Amino acid sequence: MHRLSPHGERVTRSQPARTCNPHSRLRMPRLSPHRERVTRLQPARTCNPHALLRMHRLSPHRERVTPLLRALCSGVLHTKELHAALGGLVAASALVRAAALAALPSVPLLCEGCCPDEDDHAAALLFIGCHDVAEGNVEAAANLWDMSGAFLRPSLTPLLVSHLTSAAEDVRAAAAAATASAMEVFPETVPEGLTAMLALYEGGSWYARVGVALGLKACAQSLGQEHVPRVIDFLVQGGLADPDDRVREDMVAGGVAVVDAHGGHHAQTLLPLFERYLEKVKVRGSLVASVSASVVCGAVITSLDPLSPTLTAPSNRRHPHLCLRIEPRPMNHGVTGVSATPGLSSEEEIRYDLVREGVVVFLGTLAKHLGAQDPKRLAVVETLVDVLSTPSESVQRAVSSCLAPLVAAMAAQREWVEALVLQLMKRLTTGGSYGERRGAAFGLSAVVKGCGIMAMKGYGIMEALRNAVEDKSAATAREGALLAFEALSDKLGRLFEPYIITLLPLLLNCFGDSAPAVRQATEEASRMIMGQLTASGVKLVLPALLRGLEDRVWRTKVGSVQLLGAMAHCAPKQLGSCLPTIVPQLGEVLSDPHPKVQAAANQALNEIGSVIRNPEVQALVPSLLGAIADPGNATKPCLDTLLDTTFINTIDAPSLSLIVPVLYRGLRDRSGDTKKRAARIVGNLGSLINDPKDMAPYVPMLMPELQKALVDPLPEVRATSARAMGSLVAGMGQSTFGSLVPWLAETLKSEGSSVERSGAAQGLAEVLSVLGDSHLEALLPDVIEGCSSRSASEREGQLTLFQYLPLTMQDSFQTHLKDVLPAILNGLSDESEGVREAALASGRILVDLYAHSAMDLLLPAMEEGIFHDNWRIRQSSVKLMGKLLFKVAGTTGNVVVDGGSDDEGAAEEGYANAIIDALGMAHRNEVHARLYIARSDTQYPVRTEALHVWKTIVVNTPKTLGQILPVLMAQVIESLAHDGEDRRLMAARCIGELVRKMGERVLAKIIPILRQGMGSPSAATRQGVCAGLKEVLDNVGRPQLLDHMGDILPAVQAALCDSNTAVREAAGAAFAILSKGSSGSAVDSVVPSMLSGLASPGKFDESLEGLRVILSVRPTIFNFLVPKLLKAPLNAPNLSALGSLASVGAPSLHTHIGAIMPLLLPLIGGPADEDSRVAGAARLALPAVALAIQEEGLHLLISEFLRGLEDHERRKGTAGLLTTYVKSATVDFQEHVPSLLGALVLLLAEDEPTVLLPAWKALEALTASIPKEDLPNYVRTLRDSVASAREKERRKRKGGPLLLAGCCLPKALAPMLPIYLMGVQHGSSAELREAAAEGLGELVCVTSEEALRPFVVQITGPLIRIIGDRFPSQIKAAILLTLGLLMGKAGTALKPFVPQLQTTCLKCLNDPSDVVRQRAATNLGELTRMSARVDPLALDLANSGRTAEAQVRDSYLSALTGLLISSGERLQPATLATLVEVLRDTQRSVGEDEAFRVRVAMALGAVCRHAAPELTRGVLTGPGGPLAPSLPQQANDRHFAGVLLAGVAQYAPTQLESAGLLKQFSDAVSMLSRDERMVVKISAGRAAARLAAGVHSMLPSTASLLQALLSPDQASEVQRQALLATRRLAIQLAESEPPCLHLLEPHYPALLPSLCALVADTTGPTKAAAERTLARVFGLETSSDAALRFLGGSPGAVARSVLTEIFLRRLAKLTDEDEFIVEDY
Repeated sequence: MHRLSPHGERVTRSQPARTCNPHSRLRMPRLSPHRERVTRLQPARTCNPHALLRMHRLSPHRERVTPLLRALCSGVLHTKELHAALGGLVAASALVRAAALAALPSVPLLCEGCCPDEDDHAAALLFIGCHDVAEGNVEAAANLWDMSGAFLRPSLTPLLVSHLTSAAEDVRAAAAAATASAMEVFPETVPEGLTAMLALYEGGSWYARVGVALGLKACAQSLGQEHVPRVIDFLVQGGLADPDDRVREDMVAGGVAVVDAHGGHHAQTLLPLFERYLEKVKVRGSLVASVSASVVCGAVITSLDPLSPTLTAPSNRRHPHLCLRIEPRPMNHGVTGVSATPGLSSEEEIRYDLVREGVVVFLGTLAKHLGAQDPKRLAVVETLVDVLSTPSESVQRAVSSCLAPLVAAMAAQREWVEALVLQLMKRLTTGGSYGERRGAAFGLSAVVKGCGIMAMKGYGIMEALRNAVEDKSAATAREGALLAFEALSDKLGRLFEPYIITLLPLLLNCFGDSAPAVRQATEEASRMIMGQLTASGVKLVLPALLRGLEDRVWRTKVGSVQLLGAMAHCAPKQLGSCLPTIVPQLGEVLSDPHPKVQAAANQALNEIGSVIRNPEVQALVPSLLGAIADPGNATKPCLDTLLDTTFINTIDAPSLSLIVPVLYRGLRDRSGDTKKRAARIVGNLGSLINDPKDMAPYVPMLMPELQKALVDPLPEVRATSARAMGSLVAGMGQSTFGSLVPWLAETLKSEGSSVERSGAAQGLAEVLSVLGDSHLEALLPDVIEGCSSRSASEREGQLTLFQYLPLTMQDSFQTHLKDVLPAILNGLSDESEGVREAALASGRILVDLYAHSAMDLLLPAMEEGIFHDNWRIRQSSVKLMGKLLFKVAGTTGNVVVDGGSDDEGAAEEGYANAIIDALGMAHRNEVHARLYIARSDTQYPVRTEALHVWKTIVVNTPKTLGQILPVLMAQVIESLAHDGEDRRLMAARCIGELVRKMGERVLAKIIPILRQGMGSPSAATRQGVCAGLKEVLDNVGRPQLLDHMGDILPAVQAALCDSNTAVREAAGAAFAILSKGSSGSAVDSVVPSMLSGLASPGKFDESLEGLRVILSVRPTIFNFLVPKLLKAPLNAPNLSALGSLASVGAPSLHTHIGAIMPLLLPLIGGPADEDSRVAGAARLALPAVALAIQEEGLHLLISEFLRGLEDHERRKGTAGLLTTYVKSATVDFQEHVPSLLGALVLLLAEDEPTVLLPAWKALEALTASIPKEDLPNYVRTLRDSVASAREKERRKRKGGPLLLAGCCLPKALAPMLPIYLMGVQHGSSAELREAAAEGLGELVCVTSEEALRPFVVQITGPLIRIIGDRFPSQIKAAILLTLGLLMGKAGTALKPFVPQLQTTCLKCLNDPSDVVRQRAATNLGELTRMSARVDPLALDLANSGRTAEAQVRDSYLSALTGLLISSGERLQPATLATLVEVLRDTQRSVGEDEAFRVRVAMALGAVCRHAAPELTRGVLTGPGGPLAPSLPQQANDRHFAGVLLAGVAQYAPTQLESAGLLKQFSDAVSMLSRDERMVVKISAGRAAARLAAGVHSMLPSTASLLQALLSPDQASEVQRQALLATRRLAIQLAESEPPCLHLLEPHYPALLPSLCALVADTTGPTKAAAERTLARVFGLETSSDAALRFLGGSPGAVARSVLTEIFLRRLAKLTDEDEFIVEDY
């Protein structure tokens, strides 16, 4: 921006005044970040305050100039000096005025309230400051006004008016406001002030004329009624015709303010005056006279420059090509430049238009004051509409502004408005001249503005304009519509934005229109539309334009590019947000293959460059555009040009839009030099931007590249990028980079390379130096905490930060050294090499920077670190202390001496003197003593480093030792008493070295000191003494040892029995050396005395601990101790000692395990009356002994365990000991688990409670020790063990269920279930899963119901999940078997699982495996006992049995039979009847399938169990029934009848009796038993036997029938099945309540001869069945009385020969398991 100086010169507004020192101009900063960026300005009394104020505008000087101004103001004593100081209040820059207001309170006259009353000039300046345009300055000026004691008076008005001529715009505005305030307070000053104000205009400068206009506007309210005509006359006669645009605008604004304020009183007077000026024809003389009265003499139209002092034609600032574009009248025949008004010259015509423009505005403003019904309002509107045809944009724009509020008042007259719109649209599209069309566009925009945005749709304006644009036949229509778009956007502003997105395609098309006028109108409309966009409008439009750049049609691309270029005319706020997106896109378009697209992009970028206000950047625009167009070749030269440019002015948003893409490309360049230059410029931008908001949109683009550069491999690039980040944060504030510090902190912790962490550390250090000490203090605790993180990368990154923080914040960082040094020392000891290197580099930086200034902080930390517990810290502390001492001594310490003794070095006497001068003798001795002790460190690297430092700074070691010996011994003794083991050992070794080097000279002094220290109450001291003794003993010769044995041995023996463990261990180490050097005399003296001390309660603990220590150094002594401790009789102290010493003597213990355990196991498991003290000691000693056994002796221990579990006396104690062992064992004993598992499970069959519970606990502990993933491996072992225990229990069982006593305990299954469940779920093979499932079932069988109930859920859930998966049938069969056993044992405990189990069983009924189907059917029948509704299930099963495939239908009927048996009583009668019908229907479709026939018949028989007698009778006697009058003819039907009778006899025998069908049943069975088919005979035999079991009266007929079936003439299978039926009959009679097996005895003569004949005459299954049947018939499992009674009669020869005593005894031993043959139905 520019201004005119009082002398008429054009100068840059931000340029310093000519009196300013030229060296104050700032080049782009290139200083190191550690130097001052500006030259220090020294205050001087004679310094010019104006120069300082002007310098204050330059941001780099601001902070240094303000104190100088205050110092100068404090010396102001005279009025002249006061005026000079107050001159800053009327400076052009707001910053300068603010600086003046900040400094002026230091003026004594003002701060004391002594502003001279007679000094109107000072008061006027202060009053103007109170009306500053900057709000912050207003408050400061008001405070200063009150402080100074100044007051407002009439005499100030002329002075205030005089400041209207100021060259500073802000000052003119403030002077106008101050003048208005003064006139308001003092109305009497209005005439004088107005006269002075108008006088300034005549012949005044541009500043004066603008100031007069501003003054008129500000004082409008203060004018009296009498002053209005004078002001209006002034405006009409001269002000409105001013040659400058700005002046005219302000004059019009002033007149509007006057008319608006006083129009109501002067409407009738002013209205005719305004109308006369709007008439087209004027008398030349009057107009010329008017012009001559107001125009500068001799002015000629020569320039359009708004700053030119010469007369200028009315111009269009937005559209320069419209200036003086006056359409020719017909009378001129197209000749331009000729006056359009008769009688006027072209100059007069221009003057007339200027006045006319203002008058039009006044007329419109005045019309608002007319009454609503005043007819002149409409006349005024019509006049204004006619005036729109005036070919002057300024007139048209003024008319438009006035027209809008007038139309708004008449918007209710729709017809009138519609006619007006049509009139304007006609002019717009068909107007004969450009001026007429443009005036119509302005008028149309005023109508829409007045009626509201809805008028666009209500009057069809937008649709009409769209049609006009699309009219390809009329270029004028297209141009007019585009002019309307421009005017509407200008008038409506953001209200027009919703239409912009729909206009974009039209504008894109019009950019390529064939008519030049249309293309020109398109550019102007686009420029206006883009200039009016808001932030939301930019977001709406920009994506569409960017998509246009990707269009294939080049014209669309060109249009989009031109529209993007037009966005350069957006408001500054929107410009800053859109340019970051636009410029990179235009840069890409520059490479488009079409030349016109390239040209358009180049033009668009030039248009963006044209709005740049920074003069330095304006000169660089060609270079910047070249770099954007050719980044590969022009980027580096452009960066060099930027670096060489001196920037005086701040950089605006358009400048950034061209600079940043070049910097972005530079940061992405492969060349490190280019990246370094770009980063340097980015950092400098932070101090050159005018508003941080301008730079904010580019931060997301630049910051990632800066972050990449920050981790560049080149150190220079990283350093430059780090400084750039700091500069950006300084220039833009922390809020813009909210995530930067967290990112840097996170990168410090990253697992990436050390280069990344180093760059992050540099960047963070630079940023923190900008943010200040508070941020450092807030961040430092986290950094220090990160130095001890588990991540080595994080530790390295945090320590790397300490390399750079001292460089950027040297003074501030020094206060934190005490917190930082420990972290660095810890880092120096880190395991990671990278961490150690980072810490060492940080330490070196600290030593280099703070060696002299902070030695008091550094040296104590290093001294403390030398004795640190961590050897790496000790090594690092020695290194840093060496570096510090080298720096003090003036040497590098890099000299390495090869060969010679340890005491030969490269030191000089001067080094020692320098160190003594710096530290003092006392402190020097302390440091040297620590270094000498460090030479004896336990770690070789520490010793080496300490030796190097010692040899570098010490010239004569013996001499130096003599000087530091008192201090050295004090530190040695202190170290010997320290808690840190390394420090004590270090001191002890130091003693050893002293003894070795100085011999008897120190030995006689050291040993008494050490012996005295053994009596110290401090355990640490005693331990240190022992360590010292060890070193002394290790370094003395045998003669010396013998000389001092009397002093040493008592001390060692006392320490061996010390109460502190560490002391005893240290004494043991000394004892080991002593025993070697004394040829065994030490052992012979100490061990026996300690053994004898075990018998004394007072000395037991001391003796025991002494023995423990001796064993730790001489383990072989344990072989001597064990026989002594086990010597009979056993006593508690010896057993306690054995247990305590077992862990120490472990290497030799296993050879004694065979003697220890058999001796002590009976004690811990024996009766309670034994010696409780001895037993208690044994209970404590045995676990210790067992746990001390090492791996090589484990097999011996396990063997003892197994023998103990088998031994009746020891198994209780062994089980308890085993429990303790498996819970605490540290050796791996898993290979012995199978043998232990088998032995423990076998004990579960024991009946003795005292053994059972310990065995169970041992089993629980043993299985808990097995890793979960290994549990399936023990399935077979456990199954075999359970089988063995079951067999053991079976052999001793006396009747009742076969249960294991151990499985009936509470929680009995807890140890074994995990093995089986893991085997089922995760077994490695199908066989293993099957074995696990079957094992579960076997476990359920031997477990009581009470013990099983808590585990039902734990067992059932996994089984259901497994059976639902796709596993082989054998696994499913095993699971179903186990589930069936669970149902039988657990009962209602399974009720929560009924739905899942029922679904599972139903699904398994369709399984391909017969076993799976059969078991699922059995389980399903059992489940129905717990099912809520069984009727639907029964019907489903029956129907499925009828309709299912032949392979699986049997299973459905089996399940139905089980349901009827288990829950048939809950079925409804209707359900039973339906089942009969379904089964009868199924019977008819059986065919030749014998098995299915059996299932149908058995199901039908089960129905009869719960059916009504009538239904049963119908089933049996109905057509086709077995009790029908005649038997079926078909063999299959007879078979069905026999099976049905067997089913009814089994399930419903009482129903037959109640129905009176016994006789018919017996006859039918008898007939069927004689059938020719074998299966029919078999079914008849079963039916007869089962009926006799339920109805005992049928026994005689049954016995006869069975006798017939057992006869020799029957087939062997018939005989065998008859035997099974007989056996079943006997079993049922024996198990009935009450037992009635004796009912068979009367029928022995009929049955037994046949049975004995079968035993004697048959073989194979028939004979086996006959034997088992005889055993059941006689009831031999309980008694042999029946057999003896039979034999006592006349049994017959065959029976007598068979039923021998031996045979009967063998039969009595048969078990249930031996009865492996059962009936198939």
